[in-house]
Amino acid sequence: MSRWDRFTDTFFNTKVMARYLPDILSGVVVTIELAVLVVVTGILAGLALALLRSLAIRPLNWLIVGVVDVFRSLPPLVVIVLIYFGLPSIDVSPSGFVSTWLALGLVLMAFSEEIFWAGITSVAKGQWEAARSTGLSFGQTLLHVVLPQALRLTIPPLTNRTIAITKGTALGTVVAVTEILGQASSAMSNSYNPSPLMLGAAAYVVLFFPVVVAGRWVETRFAWKR
Repeated sequence: MSRWDRFTDTFFNTKVMARYLPDILSGVVVTIELAVLVVVTGILAGLALALLRSLAIRPLNWLIVGVVDVFRSLPPLVVIVLIYFGLPSIDVSPSGFVSTWLALGLVLMAFSEEIFWAGITSVAKGQWEAARSTGLSFGQTLLHVVLPQALRLTIPPLTNRTIAITKGTALGTVVAVTEILGQASSAMSNSYNPSPLMLGAAAYVVLFFPVVVAGRWVETRFAWKR
């Protein structure tokens, strides 16, 4: 057997890949479900915190900034472990899936809050004053005048951060989540061959490459024209 044959037999064994393909596909479904939940909850929670912060209630702002800074500082894996192994001490026992969802959602919430807040504060003060002079309330000005401008500014950085964090779904394998990497690792252990891991890597490329391309299009589409 030549070196190339040994390489392909080790990393691209078609028989092993075919045997574990259904497991990898089931992992793809779990990864998609987890990623969608993380994106929806993380972005909505981050937007809510940014809107609350705009009310300029000092104690509330201190609390928001503190929470956001903590979750921006902690590695996502640490947050997953703290939730999965820490909450049972207070009689709350989330599954690995829920723990990963909450952890990545909280991390995305922290980063998205800062991004939304930067977008809100970047809107010129004159926009606020002009809207208020027409009789709009603070809430109406924020929702109908400031927020639409801020959202357009936040789309490029928010897209990049969202993609980076959703790829962290692979960390769920630490708490036995059967997503792509978890299934691939299990298959590799059972087959004594790393080919399932290559299959899992291919699944990540197929799954996230269109998302990256779509993110690049969104950045170009919503970027301010110079």
